[in-house]
Amino acid sequence: RPRHGESQGPGTCQKLSGEYFRYKGIPFPVGIYSPESIRMVENADVQDDDIFIITYPKSGTNWMIEILSLILKDGDPSWIRSVPIWKRAPWCEAILGAFSLSDPPRPRLMSSHLPIQLFAKAFFTSKAKAIYMGRNPRDVVVSLYHYSKIARQLKDPGTPDQFLQNFLKGEGEDWGRKIKGCRVAKPGMAWKTGAVGLDLRSSLQDICQFLGRPLGKEALDSVVAHSAFGAMKANAMSNFTLLPPSLLDQRHGAFLRKGAGGSGVPRLTRPPPGCAPWGGQVTSLGLGFLS
Repeated sequence: RPRHGESQGPGTCQKLSGEYFRYKGIPFPVGIYSPESIRMVENADVQDDDIFIITYPKSGTNWMIEILSLILKDGDPSWIRSVPIWKRAPWCEAILGAFSLSDPPRPRLMSSHLPIQLFAKAFFTSKAKAIYMGRNPRDVVVSLYHYSKIARQLKDPGTPDQFLQNFLKGEGEDWGRKIKGCRVAKPGMAWKTGAVGLDLRSSLQDICQFLGRPLGKEALDSVVAHSAFGAMKANAMSNFTLLPPSLLDQRHGAFLRKGAGGSGVPRLTRPPPGCAPWGGQVTSLGLGFLS
């Protein structure tokens, strides 16, 4: 049982082992996911007012959860200060995932790392909305390496060079295929690329317009202020310090490290298989809108 003030975390139901199983060729950590939980997502009912955040790991998922949590509350920070981030936007594919919850608040805000071919089939015939976050792969691999050293459900990443080579080989879920899959996922998808963090206010306005939730200046100012990296890092409901070391061992590194791009390893000079040269991909963080 978790100690007082701690949480079992986003969808866990057993001791984590660092082992993996494969579902349709893609590896998933044991203890967080199961074949049954992923199958549940594929066949899940999707409501027209559902909002999904879909990302490759370490590509701005929690930042977008924080942003949408604030937008859905018209800039009021009470929700992000009182409810853990994984409960505000539960993971679809986790064992105790979003689709297994009874009477969730509406609209449902949900997160997923699933590739598009494993995502809920009902989404593609619904009016539900999804926001896809893409990140420069140089930054993804560095962030994912550091995360793998503290996340107990993941295997030891080995040396930086070993981890980089595995990433370039497309081990796990291939970064390039994920990006391409989301670009062609649904007719009418809009794709916005660029340094989202450098033009946050404009990006927030795009998100508000996409969701049909316009915000006034004061509310927008609140979203900007409370979704800033420093604010998230100081918020116990958003920085994952509520999780015990058996799930996320932040004694060996913070979950929220820098909140900035441009830290890619110098030797990362070629893209994953099947991708265009680095310069042809996402500059920093990109947004994709599916509805």
